[in-house]
Amino acid sequence: MRNKFDRQLSQLNAELVTMGALCEDAIRYAVKYLTDNDESSKNACVEADRQIDKMERDIETLCIKLILQQQPVAKDLRIVSAALKMISDMERIGDQASDIVEIAPYVVKKGTLGETHIREMAEAAIKMVTESIESFVKVNLDIANLVIANDDVVDGLFDKVKQELIKSIAEGHSDAEALLDLLMIAKYFERIGDHAENIAEWVIYSVTGEHRKEGGMNDLSC
Repeated sequence: MRNKFDRQLSQLNAELVTMGALCEDAIRYAVKYLTDNDESSKNACVEADRQIDKMERDIETLCIKLILQQQPVAKDLRIVSAALKMISDMERIGDQASDIVEIAPYVVKKGTLGETHIREMAEAAIKMVTESIESFVKVNLDIANLVIANDDVVDGLFDKVKQELIKSIAEGHSDAEALLDLLMIAKYFERIGDHAENIAEWVIYSVTGEHRKEGGMNDLSC
């Protein structure tokens, strides 16, 4: 029985890694569309989001089977419970990458991207997602804590972008609508950072049994 559980747990880990890699791909495709106006990257981002949605359903089914059939206890149960939380955050990362390419065409057309720290913010968010998955794969609490600390970096860059856009609007930028769209895109990257932080926190929970936010997760339904 234990051998079967271990095999299923290994499958769960492998599928979580694959889903995490798809999240990274989705964000990178979104950034490439923003920076290079590459239509194929837009389509690839949408397809990655579709695959992420499917993986969320598949992993959720696997987790439920593990709980009902194997009845895990203690640390094993924490791992499965954390996985259920993590896939929810990953699914939202995919959605937000897709949302970025959906509202990006006007920003790309107007060429407002180069006037802000948005590229730097996007790379910082991608780094958080990559390292949150790495912390899970390696069961490394140091990496998980680094991800949590780096959320302040992404938040700081969001504040910079916001101030840059406010300044541009105040100076009579020719297209305020494009700037508002860019602010929304920056907000999506900020939320991606939040989701990566959540993943890292669930990694810590799966190892220690403690969650650093009292009362559980923040509401990240939007």
